[in-house]
Amino acid sequence: MSNATNSRAESIARVLPALDYSKIAIYLLVMFFATFFIAPIWTGLVTAFKTTGAVTATTPFLPPGSEGFTLQKWTTAIEYLSTGMTNSLLMSFPATIASVTLGSTAAYGLTLVDWHKRTQFAVLVLFMFGIFIPYQAVLVPLSDFWINIVGVDGLVGPVLGGLPFFTERHSRLFAVTVTHVVYGIPICMLLFRGYYVALSDELIEAAKIDGASITSIYRRIVLPLSKPMFGVVFIYQFTMIWNEFLFSLTLIGSSSSPAATVTLVLSGLGSDLTGVDFGLRMAGAFVAALPTLIIYVLFAEQFAKGLASDN
Repeated sequence: MSNATNSRAESIARVLPALDYSKIAIYLLVMFFATFFIAPIWTGLVTAFKTTGAVTATTPFLPPGSEGFTLQKWTTAIEYLSTGMTNSLLMSFPATIASVTLGSTAAYGLTLVDWHKRTQFAVLVLFMFGIFIPYQAVLVPLSDFWINIVGVDGLVGPVLGGLPFFTERHSRLFAVTVTHVVYGIPICMLLFRGYYVALSDELIEAAKIDGASITSIYRRIVLPLSKPMFGVVFIYQFTMIWNEFLFSLTLIGSSSSPAATVTLVLSGLGSDLTGVDFGLRMAGAFVAALPTLIIYVLFAEQFAKGLASDN
């Protein structure tokens, strides 16, 4: 018996030095963080398939039983959020396209175009200030600007009210859209500028020697080379605009408004005098996140190329 025990111990001793303990530690660390980040998503997903009674009767991260399973939360969430998602799409796509395009042209002008250095630096500093202004600092003047100074309801409301699928209250959605464009240009400019700094100076100089104008250089050289970065910035900006809440709350105000965005509608989903319907709220959160997931899938290749080229 002792000989067998000794031979087993010797075999274990021979195997242990061959193990790469650093890789084992890395794998364990990756598994820990994967579990840490996936656990809340999994818990929310299984909660969305539970009845109200099953939510309180079962452990949060365990799937519901046959009696506690339901799809009613999903159908209710889709029905409740459909108008808000339509409004968010009408706001997010124009705001994202405008801010990304203007951010690209601004970065081009501040990086690859030669003009007065001090003035160029001063304009760049102004853009940087725009990035660090918190949303909370501009809410009151923003509301006063659109409602009292511009009078967006009387100026834009009658125009939108005459269009299909719009009402006069959608003038507030127009104000939110323009606000996102203005607020998004500085960060989009900064992202594009980091990409343009790494572009070949020889290519730009060769185009200038050939007599290409500033507009031609951007359209024929810089813009085609920027496609991967456009994917990165578009995904980032669309996600930020889609998930934004404060501007919508300040300018639109109520989740019952016909112009309410999906985040504004989602804030009141599943809440009533009897308490919070966590299953309905979780289903609504996953439904509201679906467009951003689709955008990531559609632009995944450009996103990967943009990150790789930026590094």
